[in-house]
Amino acid sequence: MPYKKFQMDSLRSHWPRHVAIIMDGNGRWAEKKGKLRILGHKEGARSVRNVVNFAVNHRLPSLTLYAFSSENWHRPEKEVTALMRLFMQTLGNEVKNLHKNNVCFQIIGDISRFTPRLQNRIRSAEELTENNNGLKLNIAANYGGRWDIIKSVQSLAALVKIGQLEPSQINEELMNSYLSLKEQPDVDLMIRTGGEYRVSNFLLWQIAYTEFYFTDVLWPDFDEFIFESALNAFAKRERRFGRTVPIDVDIS
Repeated sequence: MPYKKFQMDSLRSHWPRHVAIIMDGNGRWAEKKGKLRILGHKEGARSVRNVVNFAVNHRLPSLTLYAFSSENWHRPEKEVTALMRLFMQTLGNEVKNLHKNNVCFQIIGDISRFTPRLQNRIRSAEELTENNNGLKLNIAANYGGRWDIIKSVQSLAALVKIGQLEPSQINEELMNSYLSLKEQPDVDLMIRTGGEYRVSNFLLWQIAYTEFYFTDVLWPDFDEFIFESALNAFAKRERRFGRTVPIDVDIS
């Protein structure tokens, strides 16, 4: 086997189980080209398609994409309305293809603020793909990491109140079982595009030992080659999880 191929195969064997991406830079991409911001979001949707196809083809177990944060409602009303319209359109166009590729799709976040029509489309997409056992594709929409933790705490507090749970019984495993990504591994790698260096209230519980990869590339320009570079960079890192020596096992 040629050395280069052997090296690539070795890296891929150490790729992450769960990748999360903060897809930043759509609006700036459009503005740099003298276009409306919504056109940047449309181009960003193409990048989403490419990244999902890459994840499917390379059998990544879980992929979580930050599409719309709970803070994004503060953007101009016209942009938010256009984003909701694009979300509806993209979901309708892509769900059959996701199902065909054995992708299990879910939205994480509070969908109650969306229109009834969009809520119904989300539920239909989730129901269609819920039994698929390929890529777990999580789209964070109207999501916030603090909201996720508070929701879990409220559920546990309700059980304590009615006497079904003792406070001393609450541990990490139980807490995790009430979070949005309860049936998936913690995030191994978080990628953020657009040149910013912050997590923006994304998956705060799930990134306790996450590796980070930041790139100046704006999201519409993010492609499978950059994605693969991020995965390979992760594969070369030593993960210690608080220990003095690196480990290569699942500690969850």
